[in-house]
Amino acid sequence: MTRRSLREILSPVDVVSISFLLFLDLLILIFNSRIEQWPSLLLINTFVVAAILLLAHLAERPPSAAEAHPSAVSLAHLPSANKLMRGLHRWYCYPIIIFVFREIYLLVHPIHPTDYDSLLIAVDHALFGVNPTQWLARFSHPLITEILQISYFSYYLLFIVMGVEVYRRYPVERFDHAAFLVVYGFYLSYLGYFLLPAIGPRFTLHDFAQLDRELPGIFFTGPMRAFINAGESIPKDLSLAKELAQRDVFPSGHTQMTLVVIYLAFRNELWSRWFLVVLGSLLIVGTVYLRYHYVVDVVGGVLFFLLTIWSGNKIEGWWTKGKKPDTGKHPWK
Repeated sequence: MTRRSLREILSPVDVVSISFLLFLDLLILIFNSRIEQWPSLLLINTFVVAAILLLAHLAERPPSAAEAHPSAVSLAHLPSANKLMRGLHRWYCYPIIIFVFREIYLLVHPIHPTDYDSLLIAVDHALFGVNPTQWLARFSHPLITEILQISYFSYYLLFIVMGVEVYRRYPVERFDHAAFLVVYGFYLSYLGYFLLPAIGPRFTLHDFAQLDRELPGIFFTGPMRAFINAGESIPKDLSLAKELAQRDVFPSGHTQMTLVVIYLAFRNELWSRWFLVVLGSLLIVGTVYLRYHYVVDVVGGVLFFLLTIWSGNKIEGWWTKGKKPDTGKHPWK
């Protein structure tokens, strides 16, 4: 395929996902002596890149002569297989984020085995004269913990709430733009994990084994906390938790990506925007209160949010320059 054909077929999400996977492949090759599973990771990444290319090709193929005929202009006349491919091409952005997050768990600590929690703690202490998570402990209450834990857990749903509304209400370019900024923002946060690996205050400033006793909730805090721990590869054997936990503290991806969602909600004037503001604000407070992050991580999340919007808009504009915009809502519906 020519460069022009790639530009026509690949969405900005495709481009940034393939680029980030190739970047990970380069890291894997450079540091292969430290990464036990490196051949398998290269093979899996190759398969994922090929799958993205194939999906984009199938989803964005031009209509046949019969489909392009004026009598077939109705959206309902598109083949069901093509509707499915186009839907998958838009919504694979969610699982690719999770896939890459799970992969970098196997890469960050072997590639950069130094944890920088002491530096982050020192910055927090220099700014506030105290360790914020320890200072906030005096205000802890099961009801507050419950509300903030539910809000923190809702992080996994914010993108779906925002994405579904954009998907249903606006032309496809709006959804593609939102999906790109979300995926691109996640990849930027993953770069931060490589640069400053850290495990967070629940392990360093507090006794992780005593978290449920020191910061109890009411009904949902325990199960939600356990689900988050599992997602961050924290084993049930708490003696190994500190060693095996994911190094994903700086920047606070929860802060960064919540701000991206709120930005997109207001930019698109979504009905859910004020709901997302309230939930997102509680979520950001919860990152520190619940001991997942240092305050400096939150500051880093704000800076990474600004970087995401500034550079993301430029990158997407460069890639989509000259593309013919969609005039319909969703031609796969």
